Amino acid sequence: MHAFFRGILFLVIALLFTGVACQAQLILKPAQTARTSIDLGVTFAGERSKPDATLCCFWFKGGGVDASMTLWKGFGVAAAINGDHAGNYIPRYDENKVSFLVGPRYTIRVGKSYVGGENGRRFQFFGQGLLGVAHGFDTLYTNGETSANEFAFQAGGGMNLYFTRKFGIRPIDLEFVHSQIGATGFSNQNDFRLATGLIFQF
Repeated sequence: MHAFFRGILFLVIALLFTGVACQAQLILKPAQTARTSIDLGVTFAGERSKPDATLCCFWFKGGGVDASMTLWKGFGVAAAINGDHAGNYIPRYDENKVSFLVGPRYTIRVGKSYVGGENGRRFQFFGQGLLGVAHGFDTLYTNGETSANEFAFQAGGGMNLYFTRKFGIRPIDLEFVHSQIGATGFSNQNDFRLATGLIFQF
């Protein structure tokens, strides 16, 4: 596995463990109102890719897992792992892509509290900007190789709807995704990612 690829994975895991540690410290201080939360999303997604002005367009299909930790007044940090596949995007070629991304997220909570929700709100709206690396494989890239690791960027937002204090759905998550792992002569991919799924809070 590429060293940079391993480094991003380590960073994502480290951030998640940091969030769990911070939450544990708050539990040990019941006299204070909890101001942090950890949200875990599991989503299914379609990603529309337009790698070049002369080629339009093809769809990646896949999903992802993302985790966020809200730290102070809605500001926090998020990490996401996404996996996507495009079959026969041009004749005789498939493409697979896995991305690891980390960055800031801002969350607004509105609406009536859900049943048993001490400090939370039923609706959450969030916006984020994430940076990381994309790993593409099983296709032909500009360097003649069948795999590549390059820079990736994702920005957008969505909505969470909680039914209980710990469980809900994510009706929509819309993101712009840029990656520099263009295949078969294309140097970049600029995609729009539409996702929906389940959300858990800890």
